[in-house]
Amino acid sequence: MLTDHAQLERRSAIVRILRNGVVRRQTELVGLLRKDGHDVTQSSVSRDLRDLGVLKASGRYVLPPDEITRANGDFDTLSQFVRQVRPAGSCLTVVRTTIGAAPSVAVAIDKAEWPEVVGTISGDDTIFIATDRESAQAKLIGRLQSLFRL
Repeated sequence: MLTDHAQLERRSAIVRILRNGVVRRQTELVGLLRKDGHDVTQSSVSRDLRDLGVLKASGRYVLPPDEITRANGDFDTLSQFVRQVRPAGSCLTVVRTTIGAAPSVAVAIDKAEWPEVVGTISGDDTIFIATDRESAQAKLIGRLQSLFRL
């Protein structure tokens, strides 16, 4: 079984590889990691990419903004992936993203800890955001439209 240290080293290598070049396929990333001395499988790389919040955009893997940036509410990097924000009833807001981006956008919203947000659920390209009242939803929609320039 993989040790936590080996997993951290592998994930650090993934971040370094993605920062330093364009990677278009998981098999390509697996090869680069093996060349770097990591014993990996495609399934472990797939899991690492998911856990790291890596997005696939324009046919290549893209790192999400770092945790500090997210916590400070900087959504600039994620704005390119958000397509639409609209209400669904009085307490549910739907955010549409490019395919594969919804989990990273939802994590950023969760980490922002906005008082009007009760919780989020994300799929591959859709996020449902719950608020506890209509006025909170209006505030949330205004905030999201401003952040994502919609």
